[in-house]
Amino acid sequence: MQLMLIFGIIFAIGSVMFALQNNVPVTVTFAVWRFDSSLAMVLLLALGLGAIIAALLSSPAVIRGQWNTSRLRRQLAALEEEKALLERRVSELESKLEQLTIQQRFPG
Repeated sequence: MQLMLIFGIIFAIGSVMFALQNNVPVTVTFAVWRFDSSLAMVLLLALGLGAIIAALLSSPAVIRGQWNTSRLRRQLAALEEEKALLERRVSELESKLEQLTIQQRFPG
């Protein structure tokens, strides 16, 4: 996770440096929409929109992963509790078995 953050910061710094060195005026046209600005602003907006879209697209997977992790932790806690109960039951049964074998060897 930290490695991805470092790569993201390096990419952002590189993008800003590139954008600031390319500040000529440009016109972006899409269908009937028209946007006049510097190349730096257009590049930074495109980078920002790309980051937002990537975050929105990855959000369901992240949330699903967190839910699964939470569910699995609850299951693990329940299984550990059940294991402890079974271990106690085994030790009780072993002590009863030991008492019974002693009683059979030395009746009365």
